[in-house]
Amino acid sequence: MKKTFLVLLLSICISSPLYAGQSTIADVEGNACMGDDKSRKQTEQAAMADAKRNAAERAVTYLKSEAQVKDFAVEKDLINAYAQATVKVIQELEKDWVKDAAAGDCYRIKIKAEVVPDEKAMQKAAQAKDFADDPAAPLKVKFWTDKQAYKQGEKVKIYLKGNKPFYARVLYRDVKGETVQLLPNPYRRDAYFNGGTVYEIPSGNDRFDLEISPPFGEENIVVYGSTAELGAIETKTEGSVYRVTTRSQDMGQKVRGIKITGKQGKDAAAEFYEETQGIRTSR
Repeated sequence: MKKTFLVLLLSICISSPLYAGQSTIADVEGNACMGDDKSRKQTEQAAMADAKRNAAERAVTYLKSEAQVKDFAVEKDLINAYAQATVKVIQELEKDWVKDAAAGDCYRIKIKAEVVPDEKAMQKAAQAKDFADDPAAPLKVKFWTDKQAYKQGEKVKIYLKGNKPFYARVLYRDVKGETVQLLPNPYRRDAYFNGGTVYEIPSGNDRFDLEISPPFGEENIVVYGSTAELGAIETKTEGSVYRVTTRSQDMGQKVRGIKITGKQGKDAAAEFYEETQGIRTSR
């Protein structure tokens, strides 16, 4: 079959990412009862606070279970990073009032939460030799291009590598703010990747090239990765790629809507990684 060409408006200058972040996502519950000292609203707030505390504790428990980093100092930095984490609510999954025979009116909430470790502590841990490639460390998905700068008519290659097995979605956002999904795509449905292996885009069954053409401007490549299958986003087939129809402001929440499963049972969690690389086109 004749190869389809996707003309993307690229010129990539990869020096440092515009954004990169590691986190842990978990489904947790929080509970609180009214009593004489709390109104219904205060009880709901207390239940949410309890859920966030549980999310932070879950992340530390998961980290201690999964991260078998040999360097004690690095392990200490990682635990410290999660001990100072920020907890963000991705989605409220369930919530209701229940009557407890002993405690009276109680409020229960279940949330999907993202636990974002302290950035400075994570940076300290990342300074250790081979940390980025260590499969015992938190998930990190590196990506880069074959050159640092491109001109009109040149073709771009993107390379992808994780420190452990991971699911990924690779997006390209052009100067107009429109987004296409490069991987998975209609002809290369790969969404799960082995750790320690370098993957190339485009290659294999891909039926597009990343060829530079005008208009030129600031653009981005975005990679989402997780140890669990990523949440669904809305797309439609456009030639050899998917056009993303999810609004950019909803993308983060949608992609984090992962289904939490795992050997830990009630203590299950998933590692998450997001990175955005700045892109510039030139004539």
